[in-house]
Amino acid sequence: MEAPVNNTLQLFKSLVGTKFQLYNSLFTALPFHKVEKTGVFLSLFLIHCEEGYGKEKSPQEVLSSYFRQYTTCSNEQQEIDLMFRFIQYAERQVVLFDALEDAAFRSIHDMHGAGSLSHLLSEITAEQAEEQLAKKLQDFSVRLVLTAHPTQFYPGSVLTIINDLSRALINENTSQVNSYLQQLGKTPFFKKEKPTPYDEGVSLIWFLENTFYPAGGRIVSKLKSQFPGVVNGNNPVIRMGFWPGGDRDGNPFVNAETTLRVADALRTAIIKCYYLDVRRLKRRLTFKGIEHELQALEQQLYSNLFIPGQKTNLTRQEILDTLAGIRMILIEENNGLFLTLLDDLVSRVELFGLFFATLDIRQDSSVHGPLLAAIAAASDVLPANYKDLSDNEKISALLKVDRPADASLLKDPLHKDTLATIAAIETIQQNNGEFGCHRYIISHSTSALDIMEVYGLFLLSGWKKEALSVDIVPLFETIDDLRAAGDVMRALYDNTAYREHLERRSNKQTIMLGFSDGTKDGGYLMANWSIYKAKEELTRISREYEIDVVFFDGRGGPPARGGGKTHQFYASMGKNIANKEIQLTIQGQTISSNFGTVDSAQFNMEQLVHAGIANELFSSREKTLTEEEESLLQALADEGYAAFNKLKHHPDFLDYLDHASPLRYYAETNIGSRPSKRNAAAKLNLNDLRAVPYVGAWSQIKQNVPGYYGVGAALEQLEKAGKWDALVKLHKNSLFFRTLLDNCQMAMKKSYFPLTAAYGKDPRFGEVWNMIYNEYLRTREYILKLAGEPELMASSPIDQLSIQMRERIVLPLLTVQQYALSRIRELNESGNGNGLKETYEKLVVRCSFGIINAGRNSA
Repeated sequence: MEAPVNNTLQLFKSLVGTKFQLYNSLFTALPFHKVEKTGVFLSLFLIHCEEGYGKEKSPQEVLSSYFRQYTTCSNEQQEIDLMFRFIQYAERQVVLFDALEDAAFRSIHDMHGAGSLSHLLSEITAEQAEEQLAKKLQDFSVRLVLTAHPTQFYPGSVLTIINDLSRALINENTSQVNSYLQQLGKTPFFKKEKPTPYDEGVSLIWFLENTFYPAGGRIVSKLKSQFPGVVNGNNPVIRMGFWPGGDRDGNPFVNAETTLRVADALRTAIIKCYYLDVRRLKRRLTFKGIEHELQALEQQLYSNLFIPGQKTNLTRQEILDTLAGIRMILIEENNGLFLTLLDDLVSRVELFGLFFATLDIRQDSSVHGPLLAAIAAASDVLPANYKDLSDNEKISALLKVDRPADASLLKDPLHKDTLATIAAIETIQQNNGEFGCHRYIISHSTSALDIMEVYGLFLLSGWKKEALSVDIVPLFETIDDLRAAGDVMRALYDNTAYREHLERRSNKQTIMLGFSDGTKDGGYLMANWSIYKAKEELTRISREYEIDVVFFDGRGGPPARGGGKTHQFYASMGKNIANKEIQLTIQGQTISSNFGTVDSAQFNMEQLVHAGIANELFSSREKTLTEEEESLLQALADEGYAAFNKLKHHPDFLDYLDHASPLRYYAETNIGSRPSKRNAAAKLNLNDLRAVPYVGAWSQIKQNVPGYYGVGAALEQLEKAGKWDALVKLHKNSLFFRTLLDNCQMAMKKSYFPLTAAYGKDPRFGEVWNMIYNEYLRTREYILKLAGEPELMASSPIDQLSIQMRERIVLPLLTVQQYALSRIRELNESGNGNGLKETYEKLVVRCSFGIINAGRNSA
C-alpha cells in the first residue's frame, strides 16, 4: 500500500513529473541528426493533436493540418521522415519515464506499510500467532511463473539502460544520466529478427538474476531472522516458474532441444549467482577453517560454469552442507561475524536450488490424441483400434501399458518431439533436481481423458507409475470448460490409478485456470465470475476427496487479461476457496513494471505473501461472498455476458478490429516467437486468435473492450430490477467486487475514443463503434455512481496521474498509426505508390512499440 496520498502524490509530481520535463529537455541537446527540431515539432504536434481531437477531427485531418501549419514539408517522403523521427523520440521519452518511475519507487511506496512483510510480522507478533505462521509455512508458497507472452517490446539492451538510468537518477548523477540518454539515442529499439524461444528464455533470465534472486532472498532472510525456525527449508516461501522453452502450445518453434537448452541456461544462471555471492563472502569470511571451505566451493561452482563435463558434479544439498559447516565455525569460533551474509546465501540456495525456476511444459490437448493413435497404428503397445474407442476404453487401454513405445516408428515430427519432450523432463530432473521440471500443463482440457492421455504418454515413454515425479496440470479457460471443470476433476479423482498417482505426489493436485480465453469467450464479468465459481466448486470437490487443490492463475498484464491488482483478489478470498499456495503467471510489461527493480520486485512479492498468509491467519471470513452477494454477482455476470455476446456476434465485430487496429501487423513486430494465431492458415476467428494480439489491438485503438464491456449494461439492468441498494452494499463490503471494478476503471482510464470517433459515422463500422462507445459511457457512469467518485481512478491518484502522463506521451504515436493505417487502405485501393505502402506498414509496426511500452502500468 502507499503512504498518505497527498504526500506521495506530491512526491510523484516532483520525482517523476517535474524531472521528466527537466530531463526530457536534454533530448533536444543530444548531438544527433535533427533531434532538436524533432523535439520542438513533437511538442507542437502533441498540442495540435489535443486541440484537433477537441474539435472532433480525425487523425488524418489532424496530421494533414499539422503538416500545412507547422512544417515546411514539401512532399510525402519528408512527412514520413518526420513521423519516423517522432516515433524514435517518443520511444525514448517512454524509457525516460519508466526509469524515473523505477527510481522513485521506494520514495512513493511505503516498503514497510500495509501489505508488506514488516506489517505482516507486526500483526503476527501482536496476535501471538507465531505457531500458526510456522504451520502455514510448512506448505504455503507464492509461485511466480514468468511467461514468454509477448507484451513487452524492449530489447534486452534497452532494459539494461532503463535499469542503469534509474540508478543514476536515484543518485542524482546528472553526468551519468546525460551519458545514458546519449546511449539511448543511439540504441536501436527495433528487432530485425524474431526472437527464438531460447532468446526469450535468456531475456527473462536477466530478471531472475537481477531482481528475483536478490528480492526473494531478502524476503526469506527477513522471515527467518524475525521468526527462526518457521521457514521450511524444503518448502521456501517463494518459488519461481518459467515458460520460455517449455510452452509449446501453438508455438511450432519450441522443441525438446530448446527445452533442454533453456533448462541448462537456468542452471548456469543460478550457479553464476552463487559463484558471485561466494566470491563476495570470501572478502569477509577470511577466518581459519572457513577460507579453505569457501575456496573449494568457489572452485566447484567455477568448474560447473566453465569446465566442460563438470555439469552434474554438484547438488543443492552439497552446497547447503558446505554452508552449514561454515556456519557452525562462524558461530562457535568467530562470534557469528558476518553471519547474516552467509545466511542470505543459504536462503537463496534453499529457494532456487540448481534449477532457479521450474520449467513448465505446456501443450494443447489436441496434440495427444493423434499421437496415441499414431502409436497404436505403428505398434501393438496400444489396441490397433485405439482412436475408435470410447473415452473410458481409451483410459483402460492406457493404464494397461507395460512397455515403452518405439518413437522411431513415428513419422510426424510433432509426435516424435512430444515423446522427446517427456524424455527431456527426466534429463532435466537429473541435472537440475526434481523442481527443475515437474509439471505438464494441458491447454484446453475438456475431459478426464485429456489428463489421462498425458499420464499414458509418460508410461509409454518408459516412466514407471511408482516413480512418476511429474504433476499433470489441466488448464480450464473457456466459460464452458470452467463450468465443466468440477465434473472433469471428479472423474479423475474416481480413477484408481490417477488417485494412486496423487497419493505419491503428496495428495496435491494443481489446476490452472486461464483468464484470457475466458474474456474473449464471455467478456470481463463472466470470465472473472466463472473462474471464481470454478475455484469454489473445485475446492469443495477436492476437499470431499481429501485432495489439497492448488490453483494456478493464468493472468496477463492488463485487467483485460486478468491482471491489475491481483494481490487484492487473493486477500478477498474466504475459506471456501483453497489457499494452499498462490500461483500466477507474470508476463510482458508486468515483469518490467512490477518486478523490474529489486525494490519493486520485493514490494510486489511481499504483497502476495502477505495476502496469502494474513488471509489464512487473521481472516474470519468463512465464505468469500454471502448467498445474496453471490446471487447479485451471478446476475451481473449473466447480464454482462448477454451484452458482450451481442457485440461478439455482430457480423462486423472482428472485421472492425482488423480494419481499425494494427491487429494484422502483430506478427511483424518481432517481439515474440509465437504466431499471433494458433491456426495460421485459417480465417480470422476468436477461437484461434491469441489473447495478446486481441487485447493489444483493442489497446492500440484506445478502446480496451475486453476490460469493461458489459459492466455498464449489467449494472443498468440490476438498477432497473430494483437492486441498486444491494449493489452499493456489495461494493462497500466485498473487496472481491471492488477489485473487479477498480481494475475495470484502469482499462477505461486508458481508453480515448476521440482517436477513432470518425468510425462512428462509417457506413459499415459505425454500428459496432457506437455500441462500444455507448457501453463505455454507460460503464463509466454506473461505476462512478456506485463508487461515489467524480472521475475514474480517483481513489488511486498516483496511478491515475501516471496513466495521464503516459497517454500524453503516446498520443502522437496513436495519431501517426491511425494515419498510416488510413494511407495503407488508400494505397490498397489505388496501387502500391512505389513502395509507399510498405513504408507506411513499417510506421504502423514501429508505433506499436511505444504505445505498448507506455502501458506498463496496466498491471
